[in-house]
Amino acid sequence: MPSVPRGAATNALVLLNVLVWLVGYITGWTEPMQIEGGFWSARLHDALNGHSSALPIDYPWTVPVWLTPVTSAFLHAGLFHLAMNMLVLVMIGRLIEAAMGTERFVLLYAAGIIGAAAVHYAVDPVSMTPVVGASGAISALLAAYFLLFSRRKPPAIGPVPGVFVHIAWLLAAWVGINLLSQFAFAGTALGIAIWAHVGGFVAGLVLAVPLSRGHRIRRPRHDLP
Repeated sequence: MPSVPRGAATNALVLLNVLVWLVGYITGWTEPMQIEGGFWSARLHDALNGHSSALPIDYPWTVPVWLTPVTSAFLHAGLFHLAMNMLVLVMIGRLIEAAMGTERFVLLYAAGIIGAAAVHYAVDPVSMTPVVGASGAISALLAAYFLLFSRRKPPAIGPVPGVFVHIAWLLAAWVGINLLSQFAFAGTALGIAIWAHVGGFVAGLVLAVPLSRGHRIRRPRHDLP
């Protein structure tokens, strides 16, 4: 089995996510933290339009709306949500960090956070459901991994270069997977912000190639088939 490289930034992100969850769990503040620090499209919509905050009056202390895309990425709905995200982050994050370098890895992760919030807001700008979780940022890492390390890449179609064909196929597959996930969990208590996942994935697709230019990419030992 191939070894997973160490990654200082990846490990720090995992530790921070776990510590934030533990604080909420131990203090019983999990729900208030999600509401006060989660990303609400309606809050951003109100701020952009000069309206009063959409946040419920029972939660008067809130993170400034412009910071909530970041704070929401370190909050999780429960232990299962946290565990799944951290497992993927450890496996994929360390590979991307080793391949790109720590600085570019952090930039990609941050872009995933912003991309996730931007697309979620664009699709539902008046949503009254707070979005939490690192899935948007992790989606950006997955996009970079699939794009950069796949050995079997689609050929060009007419004047369309192969890299753009590859991006289109990956995006279509990711949207399809997330739509199927939403359908599978419809009617359950598990809500999936699929467009946040898509937004993070798009950020990864857009930035993976530019961030890899001028840098000697260290490919993992187990390239994708």
